[in-house]
Amino acid sequence: MKKFFAEFKEFIQQGNVLDLAVGVIIGAAFKGIVDAFIENVINPLIACVGGTDVGFVIPLIKGQAIDLGKFISAILNFLIIAFVIFLIVKSANKAKEIANKKKEDEEEETTKECPFCKSEIPIEATKCPHCTSDLPEEAEEE
Repeated sequence: MKKFFAEFKEFIQQGNVLDLAVGVIIGAAFKGIVDAFIENVINPLIACVGGTDVGFVIPLIKGQAIDLGKFISAILNFLIIAFVIFLIVKSANKAKEIANKKKEDEEEETTKECPFCKSEIPIEATKCPHCTSDLPEEAEEE
């Protein structure tokens, strides 16, 4: 049982779990904003088209009804949240791509090997600081 709790503690302390927790909290807050937008802006527009206070309601027998207005609101709610998440993921992927390209650019060769002593020297060097040999021109072009 101790091993189980130790593994659980290690799992909780990982950065991914904390990132996930922050994402869930921010997602819940964003859902509240979208719900308010749907309830206070979209639903009144649906009610104007539907002709009732609630929206598109189809009455059935025994007091039951099909509320298409709420269903349309739920679909719009989902689409808005999905679109915003798509934009966030797309921008995060673009930022990651830019960072990776920058990292690749930084990893370009800045050193070369001295043909005489085989030590690593700056690529711009014309004389080896280790063996003091003059470097041939073809070594500079490599």
